[in-house]
Amino acid sequence: MLDKLSNAIKKATDKIANAMFLDKNLVDQVIKELQRSLIEADVNIQLVLEITQRIKKSALDERLNGIEKKEHIIKLLHDELRAILGERKELKVNSKSQSRFMMLGLYGAGKTTTISKLALYYSKRGSKVCAIGLDVHRPAASTQLKQLCDKLNIACFINPEEKDPSKIWKKYSKDIENYDLVLIDTAGRDSLENDLIKEIRSINKIAKPTETFLVIPADIGQTAKKQAITFKDAVNITGVIITRMDSTAKAGGALTSCYEAKVPVVFIGTGEKPADLELFNPEAFLSRMLGMGDLEALMEKIRTVTDESALKKAQKNIEQGKLTLRDVQSQLESMESIGGMDKIMSMIPGFGKVKEKVSAEKLEQQQSKLKGYKHAINSMTQEEIENPETMEKETSRLQRISKGSGVSTTDIRNLIKQYKVLKEMIQSGKDGEEGMDQKSLMKMAKKLAKKGMRL
Repeated sequence: MLDKLSNAIKKATDKIANAMFLDKNLVDQVIKELQRSLIEADVNIQLVLEITQRIKKSALDERLNGIEKKEHIIKLLHDELRAILGERKELKVNSKSQSRFMMLGLYGAGKTTTISKLALYYSKRGSKVCAIGLDVHRPAASTQLKQLCDKLNIACFINPEEKDPSKIWKKYSKDIENYDLVLIDTAGRDSLENDLIKEIRSINKIAKPTETFLVIPADIGQTAKKQAITFKDAVNITGVIITRMDSTAKAGGALTSCYEAKVPVVFIGTGEKPADLELFNPEAFLSRMLGMGDLEALMEKIRTVTDESALKKAQKNIEQGKLTLRDVQSQLESMESIGGMDKIMSMIPGFGKVKEKVSAEKLEQQQSKLKGYKHAINSMTQEEIENPETMEKETSRLQRISKGSGVSTTDIRNLIKQYKVLKEMIQSGKDGEEGMDQKSLMKMAKKLAKKGMRL
């Protein structure tokens, strides 16, 4: 998301940091590049001018010089960008008092899909979650909500035959009492019409939501400001969820428009999978854009995609010094759910520079290889999965697995080789007196290097 803007900001900070002298020509060059990138990201032109003028004025301030000036300008650039992303909104859900999140938005914004993502997000964090469908206008809206919730084992209350949302709410009011969080789906329109406002106000009155979120797609750009202000004036929204952040360069317009409308962004949708939802943290978001990673978002992603039962089983195997290829497969599936190596690398602090040096083609090749490993494991027998070393020298077995999975025998051998190294690492951590401390990890790194591998 916002790759061009991210690259331009990193380029600008590098130019400032590496310059021997900060003269007017260099400052003008940096400012022009920033302006161009911010405008391409669909940030309001007036806002762009205000930000860059403040940075330029500070850069040409004669009272500052040398390293002090460079640090000051880079910090000012960071602070200006951080400010237009708005403030972080804290959301708490606990079992002591029921929370109710109501979704609003126009047609095609992604309200129903967002509800399923929120359901997964909070259920993985220990909340008892349910959804209720009050969209009585869009054909099959309630059926879609039910299907999405069923895939995630989330309770969903709908009545496709009823055309009065207040009656649906009253019908299920007793059923939803035992849930920590109730997610409320509402109808959309092509525009914010009077009948929509009237319907939302009616639902708001009986449902009494603790939070009212406007769902908007990132690709509407600066139009988000008008929607946010209009909905805020009409029904007092408490936050915005921006969808499709992964597929548009105009996301800068949607983000900054919410700031201008004085409505906080609470979540961003970063893909089509149920786990592709992030709690919006402006500071961490900017850190990722600057190539410095976002470890908090990565850990949150891991929490969302982790299968608790599979994790406990893997932990038990590790405690016993055991490791099967099924455990490895589980980790590969978790990586895939997070978004693959490209997304993971962008979130790990310090890996931004590494990612820049690795071509998209190489990342794609590595991602393809990991998918191949998963297919190869699925083509193995249970005995082979639990004891892969037994087939390492049996060409007939490797050929059978290769035909069944479409993965070369060389890659299958590499998979077994990496499995053995992982198993050895776990075993040394379990049996060694010093455990997996820094010294033993260094020894393991040397062993890996001798085997022609890299950590």
